[in-house]
Amino acid sequence: MKLEDIYQYFQNPPPTYLCQEQAVCYILFVLLQGESYGTELIQKLEAEHPNYRLSDTVLYSAIKFLEDQRAITGYWKKLEGRGRPRRMYQVSQEWQEQAQSLATLWRDFISLKAN
Repeated sequence: MKLEDIYQYFQNPPPTYLCQEQAVCYILFVLLQGESYGTELIQKLEAEHPNYRLSDTVLYSAIKFLEDQRAITGYWKKLEGRGRPRRMYQVSQEWQEQAQSLATLWRDFISLKAN
């Protein structure tokens, strides 16, 4: 390590990976806007919030948690221009209000980090 490395780190820090709690709120935030699938959730995060990343492991454990809670439902769908069918997810009707509440936590988190 050199002294310049320290300055470089703080000028251009590496991305922060979401923990499972943040991932749950992020997933619900996105799914309230419309159905999505795993890879798209990761790509959307990187495109809209370049300082954040979501690992496959955390993503799919968050999805499993949400499915176990019956917060989201999944189904297979063949997408135009994609090879194999994708597992699409959407917020279940009975979870709309709770999902909004958790999505607000994500919006607040992101807005705090932007300031």
